[in-house]
Amino acid sequence: MIVALPAFNEEPNLPVLFDGLRATLEGHGIDYEVIVVDDGSKDRTADLVREYAGRMPMLLVQHPVNLGLGATLRDCLQTAVERAGERDVVITMDADATHPPGLMIRMLQMIEEGFDVVIGSRFQPMARVYGVSLPRRMMTRCASILMRTLFPMGVRDFTCGYRAYRASALRQAMARYGSSFVDQEGFQCMLDVLLKLRPMNFVIGEVPMVLRYDLKGGVSKMRLGRTAKNSLLLLAKRRFG
Repeated sequence: MIVALPAFNEEPNLPVLFDGLRATLEGHGIDYEVIVVDDGSKDRTADLVREYAGRMPMLLVQHPVNLGLGATLRDCLQTAVERAGERDVVITMDADATHPPGLMIRMLQMIEEGFDVVIGSRFQPMARVYGVSLPRRMMTRCASILMRTLFPMGVRDFTCGYRAYRASALRQAMARYGSSFVDQEGFQCMLDVLLKLRPMNFVIGEVPMVLRYDLKGGVSKMRLGRTAKNSLLLLAKRRFG
């Protein structure tokens, strides 16, 4: 199993995340590797990855300058697929310690049960969200309703970065789309990847997630207005050409 982490200035959060990953995966006897793509961080993100590489299987990929989430996710997935075996699972998650590592055990189980992609969802029953303002929560819920209406595919959370992919499914998608598989620059890249998987007849499911934004160190890197605008433009492009 491979955990792929896009990271930019995550020094306050990586120790908590790495310790949680190690406890969860080693506690369940799961063979794993963590790939961190450092997107030109100015803090000790890369140093922390090197330090933890002595305690757990870790690979560091560095961008000399900040290229944005899209390019970082692209390099995460490409590196993971290059290193994954045919039966491996690739899990992407945010590097800010807001996604609970324990959830990946259920995600892996669902892959074993026949799913090709499993999404950690904020909108399934029993999901919980802490530390996110009410206006932002209302906006994301309205966006979810719009996306479900335009692109019905049996899921509710189109933008969460916490996902488990069957490695073979990612290989098929990359073979189909080539360099355009991840070609969005900003946070809307997660939405675009899911829309590109939609016509490929993969089995895609969700599992309710507890999002702990209240535990995040540092400020959010998402510009809500810009992300909303770019996501709406992307939806229009994908729906109406």
